[in-house]
Amino acid sequence: MDHDEVLALFDRQMRRDAGPDASGTRVERVDGVVRQTGAGDGWSAVVWSDLDETSADAAIAAQVRHFTELGREFEWKVYGHDLPHDLPRRLTAAGFVAEPVETLLVAEVAELPTDVPPPDGIRLLPVTDASRFDLLAEVHDKAFGRSLGLTRHQLLAQLAADGDAVPAVLAMAGDVPVSAARMELHPGTDFASLWGGGTVAEWRGRGIYRSLVAFRTRIAAERGYRYLQVDASRMSRPILERLGFAALSTTTPYVHAGRAAQG
Repeated sequence: MDHDEVLALFDRQMRRDAGPDASGTRVERVDGVVRQTGAGDGWSAVVWSDLDETSADAAIAAQVRHFTELGREFEWKVYGHDLPHDLPRRLTAAGFVAEPVETLLVAEVAELPTDVPPPDGIRLLPVTDASRFDLLAEVHDKAFGRSLGLTRHQLLAQLAADGDAVPAVLAMAGDVPVSAARMELHPGTDFASLWGGGTVAEWRGRGIYRSLVAFRTRIAAERGYRYLQVDASRMSRPILERLGFAALSTTTPYVHAGRAAQG
């Protein structure tokens, strides 16, 4: 895999030419950025920017005005190779708060394992209805110590509209959910993305996560996707790199609270 070539493809397909990620979402290209305004309380963000030292501050101010007028929290998703190089400093000066940095990992689907059996006593179940989605949310709460929040609402809406749109999987120990993960498909691109992989503390280190990656890789292969992409935490990165993922960049969410923080 040519890392520079794939990173350029990712930037073009998943960021610069990004389409709406849910019904009712609006994507606009203005002031040197691509921004998404989510429907209702959906995720809003700047997903791409083409800025330099002379245009960055004005573009940042324009996006803050746009989302503040809407009363919306939003995220500026900064990648390690984005320009200008001091974009993070400029965002911080404009009132954004950085969340933990993650690593952009990508692998060719054809090079990844698609059949990694779970450990003894564990069975994998696809998430096909709201009751199983509630189990996925339960695992997320236990594994990460926080609620799915808006993501839960968005994913339930997507599941209701098209049960195949957001493939997700549960790992069950008897009737108890102990791990879960999901995948987002991006029609018209070469990429599917892995999200939300988490295992409750007492079940970690047994190979469950690798089984969930293989489960989703098989679906991506069946649906014709060439690459899998992950915004990896420091916990998942070593596992994914051992499976064959390569680090192409970093990604850091810079969050602006909008009107709610300024009232």
